[in-house]
Formats: sequence, C-alpha cells, structure tokens
Amino acid sequence: MKRLKYLLSAALLLFIMAGVPVYIAASQQNEENTGEAKQVDIMFTHDTHSHLDSFLTQENGENVMVGGFARIKTLIDEKKAENADAFLFDAGDFSMGTLVQTIFMEEAAELRMLGALGCDVTTFGNHEFDYRSQGLAKMLKSAAANTDRVPAIALCNVDWERMEKDGLTDEQQMLKEAFEGYGISDYVIVQKGNIKIAVIGVFGEDSLKCAPTCVLKFKSAPEAVRETIESIRANESGVDMIVCVSHSGTNKDIKRSEDEILAKEVPELDVIISGHTHTVLSEPIVHGNTYIVSCGSYGRYLGSLSMQQKTDGRWEMDNYEVIPVTEEIAEDKQTQDKIDEFMDKVDARYLLGFGYERKQVLADNAVTFCSVSDLTKKHQEGNLGNIIADSYVYAVEHAQDFDGVPVDLAVAPSGTVRATYPLGPVTVEDVFNSFSLGIGADGVPGYPLVSVYLTGKELKTAAEIDASVSDIMTTERLYISGMNFSFNPHRLILNKVTDCYLVGDNGERIEIDDDKLYRVVSDLYSGQMLGAATDVSYGLLSIVPKNADGVPYKNLEDAIIMDGNRELKAWSAIAAYMESFPDTDGSGIGNISAEYGVFQGRKVVENSRNIIDLFKNPNRYAFMIIGIVLVLVILIVLFILLIVRLLRKSVLKRRRLE
Repeated sequence: MKRLKYLLSAALLLFIMAGVPVYIAASQQNEENTGEAKQVDIMFTHDTHSHLDSFLTQENGENVMVGGFARIKTLIDEKKAENADAFLFDAGDFSMGTLVQTIFMEEAAELRMLGALGCDVTTFGNHEFDYRSQGLAKMLKSAAANTDRVPAIALCNVDWERMEKDGLTDEQQMLKEAFEGYGISDYVIVQKGNIKIAVIGVFGEDSLKCAPTCVLKFKSAPEAVRETIESIRANESGVDMIVCVSHSGTNKDIKRSEDEILAKEVPELDVIISGHTHTVLSEPIVHGNTYIVSCGSYGRYLGSLSMQQKTDGRWEMDNYEVIPVTEEIAEDKQTQDKIDEFMDKVDARYLLGFGYERKQVLADNAVTFCSVSDLTKKHQEGNLGNIIADSYVYAVEHAQDFDGVPVDLAVAPSGTVRATYPLGPVTVEDVFNSFSLGIGADGVPGYPLVSVYLTGKELKTAAEIDASVSDIMTTERLYISGMNFSFNPHRLILNKVTDCYLVGDNGERIEIDDDKLYRVVSDLYSGQMLGAATDVSYGLLSIVPKNADGVPYKNLEDAIIMDGNRELKAWSAIAAYMESFPDTDGSGIGNISAEYGVFQGRKVVENSRNIIDLFKNPNRYAFMIIGIVLVLVILIVLFILLIVRLLRKSVLKRRRLE
C-alpha cells in the first residue's frame, strides 16, 4: 500500500515537472471514463459601456437601430435552449457610455443587467474607474447589497502586496474594502454540467494609461496570470478549461497587442476574451492552443463559440460567430421593462437638474455625420469632431459666468467622442451618449469643460501631435474649432505640419504668435491625458496648461468652467449648441447647419511626395532628426572604416608570417 502511494506521488510530481496542468490529467481521465470528448459552449460580451438600451446611429448615411440588452437576452435564451449549460462571460468596460451611467453609484444598473442576462463572470475595464475610487466603491457596495443577481468579478493583477508595503492610501483602502465586500477574486470557478472552467480576470497596461483617476497599482498581466494558474493547480481539482477575461486588447502592431503577448507567454490559457480595443474579430486569433476572441463594443454583437476537448486535454474550436444585434431580433419584455425602470430614474435623479428629459428633441438633423470609428481611423477632418469643438466655444461664451475673454480655440480629441448623431430628431439622450465620459470635481456625472492658456508655440505643437503622434495613438486625433492646419503624412515625423493659423470671427486668417498666450477650451479628461502624448514623443511634444498669467496649473480641476452654480459639463455644452440652431423649416425645432455636411478646411491633408514639399520649411525637430541621422551615418562609416583597417592589418600580418 505504501509502495502504491509512493508511485502515485511520483506520477503526480512528473506531471508537475513536465509543465502539464493537473486539471488536464483529470479531464483526460473523465474522457476515458465516458468514452466521449467533452463539449463546451461559451457566449461573451465586452465594452458594452452602459448601452443597456437599443440605440439609433448612422451607418452609410442611414439610421439603424442596433444593440440592446433585451435583444441580447433573446439571443442568449435561444443559445441556452440548445445547451442549458452554456457559459456567458464579459471582459469589462461594462459602464460609462449612456445616460444610465448617471445612476452608476446608487443603482449599479450595468452590473445588475449583466446579471439579468445570466453573465457568470466579468472583470474591470479602465472606464469602471471613471467615477474615481469613491464612485467605484459605492457602485460595488450598492451591487452587493442588492437582491438582484450580479456576475462574479475576477481580477488577478492588482498588486495589493506592493501597495500595502508602501502603505495603503485612503482611496486604496476604500477600494480594498469594497473589493472584499463584493467578493472580487483572482479567479472564479464556474461549473455547468460536466464542464468546470477557471476564469481569470486581468487589467492591461494600456487600460491603466487610459484610467487617469485609478489609484491602484498592477502587476504585469503575464506574470499575474502565471501566478494565478499555479494557484488554480494547487487549490482546484478537475478543472477542464482556463478562460481569461482580459481588458487589454489586441493591436495590428504585434508589439502592442497585449492579449497576443499574453497568449504567447502563458500558453496554458485556452481562451482569452479580449476587451478594451473594441475589436470585432470575425475569426479567432490563434497562438498555439490559445484562442483570442472579440465581439466589438456597445452590445452591437454577441460573441459565441463552441469547443471540443482533444485527447491531450486542450481544446479545439468547432464553431465561432459574432452575431449582430439588430432590430429584427425581438426584445425580451422582462429585460426591457427593467431597463425602462432604470431610465425613468435617470430622468428624475439626473436630467431634471439640468432642465432636460432624455427624449427631449434639441435639433433636427439632415447632415450625415461621420462615425466614431471614422474619427480614429481616418486621418482627416471629421464633422462629428467639428460640431463638438464648436459647441464648446458657444457654451463657454454663453455661460452665466462668462468673463468676457473670447475663446481662441476649442479641442475635441477623438478618444472623448463616444457616439455619432442620427438623421432626424437629435435628443438629449443622443447628445449625452456622444460625450458620456466621467465625473466632475462636484461629484456630478459628466466631465466638465476647462479653460487653460497655451503659447502659440504650444498650439503648433498640438497640431504636430495630431499629425505625427495620432497614428500611434488614434485617440489623440484632434478636432479643433478656431485653428486650421495642413499636414503632409509623408514628411519626417514631428515635422509633418506645413501650415497652422487661427481663424477669426469672419473666417480671416490670423497668424500665430509663438510667445503669446491663447485661451483654449477642452474637457477635463483630455487635459488630464496630455501627458500620454508627451510620453509617446519622449518629451519632445510637451504642452503645459497655464492660467491667464502663464502660471502652470498644478491641479487642472482649478481650471473648470462654471455655469452659474454648477460645472459646465461637456455634454450640456453640446446640448446648448444644438438648441441654438435657427429653425429653418418652420417645424418649431432648430436645424443643424448644413455647413457641417462639407469639409471646412480645418485639417487639410497634403499627400505629396515631391522632394521640395517633403523638406521645405523644416522645423527644429527636423534639424534634430537630420542631425541624429547624420551622426549615426558618420558612426556607421567610422565603424566600417575601423573594421576595414583591422582586416587589412590582419592580412598584412598573415603575409609577413608567410
């Protein structure tokens, strides 16, 4: 008996030393006992961004109704009718994107609706931190205290050990208590039928860069996931599959494709549900035995996959689809009724304070506005960005507390724009959804506008950020009111802008004085994210927000613009501008200006490869780059000459010896 015990121990040790997970051995034994390979069905979502309701948007110049949890529930029920043991996972950013986020802290509507769909496990995305530590903590406590079903939350790479060693701040302690109260863990075991899945949650590097108010510190995803898998091996038995719900994303640049890096560095993962980058993968990305899947954003698609276990314990994809959520799909009534209850609370608790209702029509629209993806993918002028930037100027100069100092220019980065405007009536809800980010210093949902001063030199730098950096960081594409510029994408990096000037009230050209201070308006989040562009350019493209006296702001919240007794929110600035349009058709509702239907010369792309155009009017960065290249060339030439000289000496020495 003792000998048998030793033999079993030795066999187990061999499995561990060979790097074969114990859960695979258990799965193989189960397969041998039943004689049939195990099957699993998984549905998934990510980046739903508070889009509980179906919404109207423009596609190819036409209005289409898409998404909605009530329609997603219908699809889920159809899948569950085929397999009652199907799993449903979510990869984060379930909040921040529509009016329902305004009751995020009190109602936890997004988590409760994921629970209503039957979601088993989710994780955090960067936008879960938009309402700061207090907002997230309140939401988790509200969700935990509610009787509605909510999904488990997995997140393995928060570095509590390092934070505790340094001494937890008040905010970190607040989040730690909220995490523990909800029951957030590194991984969650979910079993349905004869399938047991370990679900690991992870938060990516780029997600952290996109969460300027997040106070937590994180380990690298591969390191934390490896440690978590070791914990699963040590503490769990009979696990058939390891799934990672990751808010890291994929990228065409493999060096920045975090979930692909994770798949390569941690090959034990069977499936990575990849959120954050809003990618729609029509086919999985496969590295070894790891499948990476994504189904886009805003609930416009439901991801679905089926897998079969192989004889070695790993899994093979049988079927994969990204199912469009269209208006042809019937709404589940119980789900829609619950959504409607939440939206009624939005009207009463939030919009009433601004004098609005969500279905209130602000303007009629006959203009085909570009999509949100156009703003990031197309490096050119975009009318959706233009109208938002224009609205900032209008709202500031018509605010109750306007100081009489005109706005020189306003900036709307592409990363802050969340939805386009439909044809026909544009409602308060449409406008809020177009800029649905964040919270102000007043604790009221919605990022406020800020007023800062930049030098003329920094304005030109802003244009160069768009021209040179935004292909690397597409969320940094700038849409500007009050300043026009031209750029040639074929010129040297940091030297792509060929012309840059301000535009007067009558459209006249105004030359920019490098040393003069100009008043610039944008939203608080964009100001907080200025450092990202500085980092990407290694400090060369630096912009420092200042007050009217030229003193840099230590806290950008000091630059928040007030409108009477409340902050001037970015979304309410857009709403005010929409209401300002004249009624041109006698309908009683203003009409969005037809000027937005054409390019206005705000951002002109000069696609020239002419040698003169490529090198004319070089700036200081061009001279620096050319100087660096020349130094490198000289060093290479000197190195080659040194090698040649050494080779000659070696040949001469050999000849002498002969």
